[in-house]
Amino acid sequence: MIDIKFLRENPDVVRQNIKNKFQDQKLPLVDQAIELDKRNREIKQEVEGIRAQKNKLSKQIGSLMKEGKRDEAKAVKEQVTANASREQELSEEEKDVEEKLKKVMMVIPNIIDPSVPIGKDDSENVENERFGEPVVPDFEIPYHTDIMESFDGIDLDAARRVAGNGFYYLMGDIARLHSAVLSYARDFMINKGFTYCVPPFMIRSAVVDGVMSFDEMDAMMYKIEGEDLYLIGTSEHSMIGKFIDTITDEDKLPLTLTSYSPCFRKEKGAHGIEERGIYRIHQFEKQEMIVVCKPEESMDWYNKLWKYTVELFRSMDIPVRTLECCSGDLADLKVKSCDVEAWSPRQKKYFEVGSCSNLGDAQARRLHIRIRGEHGNYLAHTLNNTVVAPPRMLIAFLENNLQADGSVKIPEVLWPYMGGTKVLIPKHKVEKKD
Repeated sequence: MIDIKFLRENPDVVRQNIKNKFQDQKLPLVDQAIELDKRNREIKQEVEGIRAQKNKLSKQIGSLMKEGKRDEAKAVKEQVTANASREQELSEEEKDVEEKLKKVMMVIPNIIDPSVPIGKDDSENVENERFGEPVVPDFEIPYHTDIMESFDGIDLDAARRVAGNGFYYLMGDIARLHSAVLSYARDFMINKGFTYCVPPFMIRSAVVDGVMSFDEMDAMMYKIEGEDLYLIGTSEHSMIGKFIDTITDEDKLPLTLTSYSPCFRKEKGAHGIEERGIYRIHQFEKQEMIVVCKPEESMDWYNKLWKYTVELFRSMDIPVRTLECCSGDLADLKVKSCDVEAWSPRQKKYFEVGSCSNLGDAQARRLHIRIRGEHGNYLAHTLNNTVVAPPRMLIAFLENNLQADGSVKIPEVLWPYMGGTKVLIPKHKVEKKD
Protein backbone atom coordinates (compact mmCIF):
# COMPACT_ATOMS: atom_id res chain seq x y z
CA MET A 1 0.00 0.00 0.00
CA ILE A 2 1.46 3.34 -1.04
CA ASP A 3 1.44 6.51 1.06
CA ILE A 4 -1.70 8.61 0.54
CA LYS A 5 0.47 11.74 0.73
CA PHE A 6 2.59 10.42 -2.15
CA LEU A 7 -0.56 9.73 -4.20
CA ARG A 8 -1.97 13.17 -3.38
CA GLU A 9 1.21 14.89 -4.54
CA ASN A 10 2.07 12.54 -7.45
CA PRO A 11 -1.19 11.28 -9.00
CA ASP A 12 0.30 11.06 -12.50
CA VAL A 13 3.17 8.90 -11.24
CA VAL A 14 0.65 6.53 -9.64
CA ARG A 15 -1.44 6.43 -12.83
CA GLN A 16 1.63 5.64 -14.96
CA ASN A 17 2.64 2.90 -12.54
CA ILE A 18 -0.81 1.34 -12.93
CA LYS A 19 -0.42 1.49 -16.71
CA ASN A 20 3.05 -0.06 -16.46
CA LYS A 21 1.48 -2.97 -14.62
CA PHE A 22 -1.22 -3.31 -17.30
CA GLN A 23 -4.01 -2.75 -14.78
CA ASP A 24 -5.82 0.09 -16.54
CA GLN A 25 -9.08 -0.96 -14.90
CA LYS A 26 -7.64 0.46 -11.67
CA LEU A 27 -7.00 3.96 -13.05
CA PRO A 28 -10.32 5.37 -11.72
CA LEU A 29 -9.17 4.39 -8.21
CA VAL A 30 -6.66 7.26 -8.22
CA ASP A 31 -9.38 9.91 -8.53
CA GLN A 32 -11.53 8.03 -6.02
CA ALA A 33 -8.67 8.05 -3.52
CA ILE A 34 -8.02 11.76 -4.09
CA GLU A 35 -11.68 12.65 -3.51
CA LEU A 36 -11.98 10.44 -0.43
CA ASP A 37 -8.74 11.85 0.97
CA LYS A 38 -9.96 15.41 0.35
CA ARG A 39 -13.24 14.72 2.13
CA ASN A 40 -11.43 13.01 4.99
CA ARG A 41 -9.23 16.06 5.55
CA GLU A 42 -12.26 18.39 5.34
CA ILE A 43 -14.05 16.35 8.02
CA LYS A 44 -11.03 16.40 10.32
CA GLN A 45 -10.68 20.14 9.89
CA GLU A 46 -14.34 20.77 10.69
CA VAL A 47 -14.20 18.48 13.74
CA GLU A 48 -11.11 20.30 15.00
CA GLY A 49 -13.00 23.61 14.61
CA ILE A 50 -15.98 22.31 16.58
CA ARG A 51 -13.75 20.99 19.36
CA ALA A 52 -11.82 24.26 19.52
CA GLN A 53 -15.08 26.16 19.82
CA LYS A 54 -16.40 23.87 22.58
CA ASN A 55 -14.31 25.36 25.42
CA LYS A 56 -14.93 28.87 24.18
CA LEU A 57 -18.70 28.37 24.22
CA SER A 58 -18.62 26.72 27.66
CA LYS A 59 -16.84 29.74 29.12
CA GLN A 60 -19.29 32.02 27.35
CA ILE A 61 -22.24 30.20 28.93
CA GLY A 62 -20.72 30.62 32.38
CA SER A 63 -20.19 34.35 31.88
CA LEU A 64 -23.72 34.89 30.58
CA MET A 65 -25.23 32.99 33.50
CA LYS A 66 -23.27 35.13 35.97
CA GLU A 67 -24.58 38.24 34.23
CA GLY A 68 -28.13 36.88 34.43
CA LYS A 69 -28.49 36.67 30.69
CA ARG A 70 -30.30 33.35 30.75
CA ASP A 71 -31.90 33.64 27.33
CA GLU A 72 -28.57 34.36 25.68
CA ALA A 73 -26.99 31.53 27.66
CA LYS A 74 -29.76 29.20 26.51
CA ALA A 75 -29.07 30.12 22.86
CA VAL A 76 -25.38 29.33 23.31
CA LYS A 77 -26.29 26.00 24.98
CA GLU A 78 -28.41 25.16 21.94
CA GLN A 79 -25.38 25.93 19.75
CA VAL A 80 -23.27 23.58 21.89
CA THR A 81 -25.90 20.83 21.47
CA ALA A 82 -26.05 21.43 17.73
CA ASN A 83 -22.26 21.28 17.52
CA ALA A 84 -22.20 18.00 19.46
CA SER A 85 -24.77 16.54 17.10
CA ARG A 86 -22.74 17.73 14.10
CA GLU A 87 -19.55 16.29 15.58
CA GLN A 88 -21.25 12.90 15.96
CA GLU A 89 -22.41 13.02 12.33
CA LEU A 90 -18.92 13.91 11.17
CA SER A 91 -17.33 11.17 13.26
CA GLU A 92 -19.58 8.56 11.66
CA GLU A 93 -18.89 9.95 8.19
CA GLU A 94 -15.15 10.05 8.94
CA LYS A 95 -15.16 6.36 9.86
CA ASP A 96 -17.01 5.49 6.66
CA VAL A 97 -14.75 7.64 4.47
CA GLU A 98 -11.57 6.23 6.02
CA GLU A 99 -12.77 2.66 5.52
CA LYS A 100 -13.57 3.36 1.86
CA LEU A 101 -10.22 5.09 1.39
CA LYS A 102 -8.36 2.16 2.94
CA LYS A 103 -10.09 -0.31 0.62
CA VAL A 104 -9.18 1.77 -2.42
CA MET A 105 -5.59 2.29 -1.32
CA MET A 106 -5.09 -1.43 -0.67
CA VAL A 107 -5.99 -2.20 -4.29
CA ILE A 108 -3.75 0.44 -5.90
CA PRO A 109 -0.43 -1.31 -6.71
CA ASN A 110 2.86 -0.34 -5.10
CA ILE A 111 5.29 1.81 -7.09
CA ILE A 112 7.71 -0.50 -8.88
CA ASP A 113 11.46 0.12 -9.00
CA PRO A 114 12.70 1.92 -12.16
CA SER A 115 14.91 -1.09 -12.97
CA VAL A 116 11.89 -3.42 -13.41
CA PRO A 117 11.36 -4.35 -17.09
CA ILE A 118 7.96 -3.39 -18.49
CA GLY A 119 5.99 -6.42 -19.64
CA LYS A 120 2.46 -7.72 -19.59
CA ASP A 121 2.91 -11.15 -17.97
CA ASP A 122 5.48 -13.80 -17.04
CA SER A 123 6.17 -14.55 -20.71
CA GLU A 124 8.01 -11.21 -20.79
CA ASN A 125 10.23 -11.84 -17.77
CA VAL A 126 13.91 -11.27 -18.49
CA GLU A 127 16.79 -13.66 -17.85
CA ASN A 128 19.50 -12.01 -15.76
CA GLU A 129 22.29 -14.50 -15.27
CA ARG A 130 23.08 -18.22 -15.39
CA PHE A 131 25.11 -20.08 -12.78
CA GLY A 132 26.56 -23.49 -13.66
CA GLU A 133 26.55 -25.26 -16.99
CA PRO A 134 23.21 -26.86 -17.90
CA VAL A 135 23.87 -30.45 -18.97
CA VAL A 136 21.70 -32.93 -20.84
CA PRO A 137 23.14 -36.42 -20.25
CA ASP A 138 23.37 -39.06 -22.96
CA PHE A 139 20.81 -41.26 -21.19
CA GLU A 140 17.09 -40.74 -20.76
CA ILE A 141 15.95 -39.12 -17.53
CA PRO A 142 12.63 -40.50 -16.26
CA TYR A 143 9.83 -38.38 -14.87
CA HIS A 144 10.58 -37.40 -11.27
CA THR A 145 7.94 -39.66 -9.69
CA ASP A 146 9.34 -42.59 -11.70
CA ILE A 147 12.78 -41.87 -10.24
CA MET A 148 11.29 -41.73 -6.75
CA GLU A 149 9.38 -44.96 -7.27
CA SER A 150 12.60 -46.75 -8.16
CA PHE A 151 13.64 -46.09 -4.54
CA ASP A 152 10.15 -46.93 -3.18
CA GLY A 153 10.23 -43.29 -2.20
CA ILE A 154 6.75 -42.02 -3.03
CA ASP A 155 3.15 -43.19 -2.72
CA LEU A 156 0.66 -40.94 -4.50
CA ASP A 157 -2.14 -43.53 -4.62
CA ALA A 158 -2.29 -43.83 -0.83
CA ALA A 159 -2.17 -40.03 -0.51
CA ARG A 160 -5.16 -39.70 -2.85
CA ARG A 161 -7.12 -42.15 -0.73
CA VAL A 162 -6.23 -40.27 2.45
CA ALA A 163 -6.35 -36.62 1.34
CA GLY A 164 -7.15 -36.44 -2.39
CA ASN A 165 -5.13 -35.09 -5.33
CA GLY A 166 -2.27 -32.73 -4.65
CA PHE A 167 -0.85 -34.65 -1.67
CA TYR A 168 1.89 -37.27 -1.31
CA TYR A 169 3.68 -39.72 0.93
CA LEU A 170 7.47 -39.53 0.75
CA MET A 171 9.16 -42.70 1.96
CA GLY A 172 12.57 -44.12 2.83
CA ASP A 173 15.64 -42.59 1.19
CA ILE A 174 13.60 -39.95 -0.65
CA ALA A 175 11.94 -38.80 2.58
CA ARG A 176 15.34 -38.69 4.25
CA LEU A 177 16.78 -36.70 1.34
CA HIS A 178 13.86 -34.27 1.65
CA SER A 179 14.64 -33.70 5.34
CA ALA A 180 18.37 -33.53 4.69
CA VAL A 181 17.96 -30.70 2.19
CA LEU A 182 15.84 -28.71 4.67
CA SER A 183 18.33 -29.28 7.49
CA TYR A 184 21.22 -28.24 5.27
CA ALA A 185 19.32 -25.12 4.15
CA ARG A 186 18.61 -24.25 7.79
CA ASP A 187 22.28 -24.47 8.76
CA PHE A 188 23.34 -22.69 5.55
CA MET A 189 21.26 -19.64 6.51
CA ILE A 190 22.29 -19.75 10.18
CA ASN A 191 25.89 -19.62 8.97
CA LYS A 192 24.95 -16.49 7.00
CA GLY A 193 23.99 -14.84 10.28
CA PHE A 194 20.23 -15.37 10.17
CA THR A 195 18.23 -16.29 13.28
CA TYR A 196 16.43 -19.62 12.99
CA CYS A 197 12.67 -19.48 13.57
CA VAL A 198 9.78 -21.95 13.57
CA PRO A 199 6.73 -19.68 13.13
CA PRO A 200 3.00 -20.22 13.64
CA PHE A 201 1.46 -22.17 10.78
CA MET A 202 -1.78 -20.17 10.97
CA ILE A 203 -2.28 -16.40 10.89
CA ARG A 204 -5.16 -14.02 11.54
CA SER A 205 -6.90 -12.00 8.84
CA ALA A 206 -5.19 -8.78 10.01
CA VAL A 207 -1.84 -10.33 9.11
CA VAL A 208 -3.16 -11.75 5.83
CA ASP A 209 -4.38 -8.27 4.83
CA GLY A 210 -0.99 -6.87 5.73
CA VAL A 211 1.25 -9.24 3.80
CA MET A 212 -0.55 -9.84 0.51
CA SER A 213 -3.13 -8.59 -1.97
CA PHE A 214 -6.75 -9.73 -2.00
CA ASP A 215 -6.29 -11.58 -5.31
CA GLU A 216 -3.32 -13.51 -3.93
CA MET A 217 -5.22 -14.43 -0.79
CA ASP A 218 -8.20 -15.76 -2.73
CA ALA A 219 -6.01 -17.82 -5.04
CA MET A 220 -3.75 -19.22 -2.35
CA MET A 221 -5.03 -19.51 1.19
CA TYR A 222 -7.19 -21.98 3.08
CA LYS A 223 -9.55 -20.43 5.65
CA ILE A 224 -10.25 -22.22 8.94
CA GLU A 225 -14.02 -22.45 9.13
CA GLY A 226 -15.57 -20.56 12.03
CA GLU A 227 -12.30 -18.93 13.14
CA ASP A 228 -10.28 -15.86 12.23
CA LEU A 229 -7.39 -18.04 11.06
CA TYR A 230 -5.80 -18.98 7.74
CA LEU A 231 -3.28 -21.74 7.01
CA ILE A 232 -0.08 -20.09 5.81
CA GLY A 233 0.69 -20.36 2.12
CA THR A 234 4.32 -19.45 2.75
CA SER A 235 6.22 -18.93 5.98
CA GLU A 236 7.32 -15.34 5.36
CA HIS A 237 3.74 -14.28 6.06
CA SER A 238 3.84 -15.32 9.71
CA MET A 239 7.46 -14.15 10.04
CA ILE A 240 6.67 -10.65 8.76
CA GLY A 241 3.51 -10.75 10.88
CA LYS A 242 5.74 -11.24 13.93
CA PHE A 243 6.47 -7.51 13.79
CA ILE A 244 2.88 -6.25 13.47
CA ASP A 245 2.23 -3.09 15.54
CA THR A 246 5.84 -2.89 16.74
CA ILE A 247 8.46 -0.15 16.94
CA THR A 248 12.07 -1.37 16.73
CA ASP A 249 15.11 0.69 17.65
CA GLU A 250 17.13 1.58 14.58
CA ASP A 251 20.35 0.21 16.07
CA LYS A 252 18.79 -3.29 16.17
CA LEU A 253 18.42 -3.41 12.37
CA PRO A 254 18.55 -5.36 10.19
CA LEU A 255 16.31 -8.11 11.52
CA THR A 256 17.19 -11.28 9.63
CA LEU A 257 15.23 -14.49 10.15
CA THR A 258 15.20 -17.86 8.46
CA SER A 259 12.27 -20.17 9.08
CA TYR A 260 11.06 -23.69 8.55
CA SER A 261 7.37 -24.37 8.01
CA PRO A 262 4.87 -26.47 6.13
CA CYS A 263 2.90 -24.45 3.59
CA PHE A 264 -0.64 -24.96 2.30
CA ARG A 265 -1.99 -23.70 -1.02
CA LYS A 266 -5.16 -24.09 -3.04
CA GLU A 267 -3.20 -24.08 -6.35
CA LYS A 268 -6.21 -23.24 -8.49
CA GLY A 269 -6.15 -23.77 -12.25
CA ALA A 270 -5.36 -26.46 -14.78
CA HIS A 271 -2.05 -28.25 -14.44
CA GLY A 272 -0.02 -29.56 -17.37
CA ILE A 273 1.74 -32.92 -17.51
CA GLU A 274 4.95 -31.49 -16.07
CA GLU A 275 2.99 -30.17 -13.08
CA ARG A 276 1.63 -33.54 -11.97
CA GLY A 277 3.52 -35.57 -9.41
CA ILE A 278 4.93 -33.27 -6.72
CA TYR A 279 5.48 -30.11 -8.79
CA ARG A 280 2.24 -28.29 -7.94
CA ILE A 281 0.73 -29.52 -4.70
CA HIS A 282 -1.46 -28.40 -1.81
CA GLN A 283 1.11 -29.06 0.91
CA PHE A 284 4.87 -28.70 0.98
CA GLU A 285 7.71 -27.72 3.32
CA LYS A 286 9.98 -24.76 3.00
CA GLN A 287 13.00 -22.94 4.37
CA GLU A 288 12.49 -19.20 3.99
CA MET A 289 14.38 -15.99 4.75
CA ILE A 290 13.07 -12.52 5.58
CA VAL A 291 14.69 -9.17 6.29
CA VAL A 292 13.35 -6.06 8.05
CA CYS A 293 15.70 -3.16 7.38
CA LYS A 294 16.21 0.55 6.80
CA PRO A 295 14.78 1.82 3.47
CA GLU A 296 18.21 2.78 2.14
CA GLU A 297 19.51 -0.76 2.69
CA SER A 298 16.70 -2.77 1.11
CA MET A 299 18.13 -3.03 -2.42
CA ASP A 300 21.48 -4.21 -1.08
CA TRP A 301 19.66 -6.88 0.91
CA TYR A 302 17.60 -7.84 -2.14
CA ASN A 303 20.78 -8.67 -4.05
CA LYS A 304 22.25 -10.57 -1.10
CA LEU A 305 19.13 -12.70 -0.67
CA TRP A 306 18.81 -14.12 -4.18
CA LYS A 307 22.56 -14.77 -4.24
CA TYR A 308 22.21 -16.94 -1.12
CA THR A 309 19.72 -19.17 -2.96
CA VAL A 310 21.98 -19.42 -5.99
CA GLU A 311 24.91 -20.38 -3.76
CA LEU A 312 22.85 -23.04 -2.01
CA PHE A 313 21.71 -24.70 -5.25
CA ARG A 314 25.17 -24.58 -6.80
CA SER A 315 26.57 -26.31 -3.69
CA MET A 316 24.30 -29.24 -4.59
CA ASP A 317 25.48 -29.33 -8.23
CA ILE A 318 22.26 -27.84 -9.61
CA PRO A 319 22.61 -25.26 -12.41
CA VAL A 320 20.31 -22.25 -11.93
CA ARG A 321 19.46 -18.93 -13.47
CA THR A 322 17.79 -15.76 -12.21
CA LEU A 323 14.79 -14.33 -14.02
CA GLU A 324 13.77 -10.71 -13.50
CA CYS A 325 10.00 -10.42 -13.06
CA CYS A 326 8.49 -7.84 -15.39
CA SER A 327 5.99 -5.21 -14.26
CA GLY A 328 2.90 -7.21 -15.21
CA ASP A 329 4.12 -10.28 -13.31
CA LEU A 330 4.75 -8.44 -10.04
CA ALA A 331 2.22 -8.88 -7.24
CA ASP A 332 0.73 -5.54 -6.22
CA LEU A 333 2.80 -5.09 -3.05
CA LYS A 334 6.16 -5.81 -4.70
CA VAL A 335 8.72 -3.18 -5.70
CA LYS A 336 11.05 -5.64 -7.40
CA SER A 337 11.23 -9.43 -7.68
CA CYS A 338 13.20 -12.18 -9.34
CA ASP A 339 12.73 -15.92 -9.62
CA VAL A 340 15.50 -18.46 -9.15
CA GLU A 341 15.00 -21.25 -11.66
CA ALA A 342 16.71 -24.65 -11.64
CA TRP A 343 17.80 -26.55 -14.73
CA SER A 344 15.71 -29.58 -15.69
CA PRO A 345 17.77 -31.89 -17.93
CA ARG A 346 14.61 -33.92 -18.57
CA GLN A 347 12.63 -30.95 -19.91
CA LYS A 348 15.75 -29.22 -21.26
CA LYS A 349 14.66 -25.95 -19.68
CA TYR A 350 14.65 -24.09 -16.38
CA PHE A 351 11.75 -24.08 -13.91
CA GLU A 352 10.99 -21.98 -10.84
CA VAL A 353 12.26 -23.16 -7.46
CA GLY A 354 12.22 -19.90 -5.52
CA SER A 355 11.34 -16.23 -5.55
CA CYS A 356 13.03 -13.16 -4.04
CA SER A 357 11.03 -9.98 -3.41
CA ASN A 358 11.54 -6.45 -2.13
CA LEU A 359 8.23 -5.02 -0.90
CA GLY A 360 9.51 -1.59 0.12
CA ASP A 361 7.38 -0.18 2.94
CA ALA A 362 4.07 -1.62 1.63
CA GLN A 363 3.78 -4.43 4.19
CA ALA A 364 5.16 -2.21 6.95
CA ARG A 365 2.50 0.43 6.26
CA ARG A 366 -0.30 -2.15 6.41
CA LEU A 367 1.08 -3.87 9.51
CA HIS A 368 2.40 -0.75 11.28
CA ILE A 369 5.99 -2.00 11.42
CA ARG A 370 7.96 1.06 12.47
CA ILE A 371 11.54 1.96 13.27
CA ARG A 372 12.55 4.37 16.03
CA GLY A 373 15.28 6.58 14.59
CA GLU A 374 17.22 9.58 15.79
CA HIS A 375 14.80 11.97 14.10
CA GLY A 376 11.57 10.11 14.81
CA ASN A 377 9.73 6.98 13.73
CA TYR A 378 9.55 5.73 10.17
CA LEU A 379 8.36 2.65 8.27
CA ALA A 380 10.68 -0.32 7.76
CA HIS A 381 11.31 -2.07 4.45
CA THR A 382 10.62 -5.81 4.23
CA LEU A 383 12.04 -8.49 1.94
CA ASN A 384 11.60 -12.23 1.56
CA ASN A 385 13.24 -15.02 -0.38
CA THR A 386 12.94 -18.78 -0.71
CA VAL A 387 15.95 -20.65 0.58
CA VAL A 388 14.63 -23.98 -0.63
CA ALA A 389 11.18 -25.53 -1.06
CA PRO A 390 11.15 -29.29 -1.33
CA PRO A 391 9.61 -31.44 -2.57
CA ARG A 392 9.64 -29.33 -5.79
CA MET A 393 13.34 -28.73 -5.32
CA LEU A 394 13.79 -32.53 -5.22
CA ILE A 395 12.80 -32.66 -8.88
CA ALA A 396 15.82 -30.57 -9.82
CA PHE A 397 18.04 -32.44 -7.37
CA LEU A 398 17.14 -35.91 -8.63
CA GLU A 399 17.33 -35.00 -12.32
CA ASN A 400 20.71 -33.26 -12.02
CA ASN A 401 22.30 -35.91 -9.79
CA LEU A 402 20.87 -38.99 -11.52
CA GLN A 403 23.41 -41.45 -12.91
CA ALA A 404 23.06 -43.72 -15.96
CA ASP A 405 22.56 -46.80 -13.74
CA GLY A 406 19.61 -45.17 -11.94
CA SER A 407 21.57 -44.28 -8.81
CA VAL A 408 21.61 -40.73 -7.43
CA LYS A 409 24.83 -39.17 -6.19
CA ILE A 410 24.67 -37.14 -2.99
CA PRO A 411 26.70 -33.89 -3.06
CA GLU A 412 29.32 -33.60 -0.34
CA VAL A 413 27.45 -30.83 1.54
CA LEU A 414 24.61 -33.28 2.25
CA TRP A 415 26.72 -36.22 3.44
CA PRO A 416 26.47 -35.25 7.15
CA TYR A 417 22.68 -34.96 6.85
CA MET A 418 22.38 -38.35 5.10
CA GLY A 419 24.36 -40.29 7.70
CA GLY A 420 27.42 -40.36 5.44
CA THR A 421 25.51 -41.85 2.48
CA LYS A 422 27.18 -40.74 -0.78
CA VAL A 423 25.02 -42.57 -3.31
CA LEU A 424 21.39 -43.68 -3.32
CA ILE A 425 20.97 -47.10 -4.91
CA PRO A 426 17.57 -47.84 -6.52
CA LYS A 427 15.67 -50.83 -5.21
CA HIS A 428 14.25 -51.71 -8.62
CA LYS A 429 13.55 -50.33 -12.06
CA VAL A 430 10.23 -48.68 -12.69
CA GLU A 431 8.61 -48.97 -16.08
CA LYS A 432 8.10 -45.64 -17.81
CA LYS A 433 4.51 -44.36 -17.56
CA ASP A 434 2.69 -42.57 -20.34
